[in-house]
Amino acid sequence: MSRVCEITGKKYNNANSVSHSHHKTKYKQQPNLQRKKFYISELDKWVTLTVSTTAIKTITKYGLMSTIKRYNTDPKILK
Repeated sequence: MSRVCEITGKKYNNANSVSHSHHKTKYKQQPNLQRKKFYISELDKWVTLTVSTTAIKTITKYGLMSTIKRYNTDPKILK
């Protein structure tokens, strides 16, 4: 499974590691993803999602269903 947030769609960022001699080496900056269980009261079930920490904060503030609508995510991820 690739490291992509299931709600926001965040994925890695290309970057350069720059040495003292200014030699550049490419690497990937990975997003801070966590596997978390959420309870959906509308569907009366638990769902485990891989989400970024900013998405967790947004879900805590607005709720899971409104966050899915906010980011235009396909509701089929709530298997």
